[in-house]
Amino acid sequence: MDEMLPTAVSSTVGTSGLVSMIVSLLCVVLSWWALQNLKLDLVIRYPKSPQGRLLHLLLAIVLGHFVAGFLIDYLSWSGQIRYMF
Repeated sequence: MDEMLPTAVSSTVGTSGLVSMIVSLLCVVLSWWALQNLKLDLVIRYPKSPQGRLLHLLLAIVLGHFVAGFLIDYLSWSGQIRYMF
């Protein structure tokens, strides 16, 4: 029984990491897609320039990171509810 515990913990941590990575990447992609509708030409002088596109990408990463953090926390909290009762 003691030999199976490290394997179970390793598997759980690995699965959690993989889910977090997939959720994060999906949120960045969704943020990129949502930001396509944003009129950056009102804020940026040349939105089609490399700097404008880089800013667009960085905004998508930041927004995706915050959304993914919320979703991952929510998944974690919902998994902890079973210990309540």
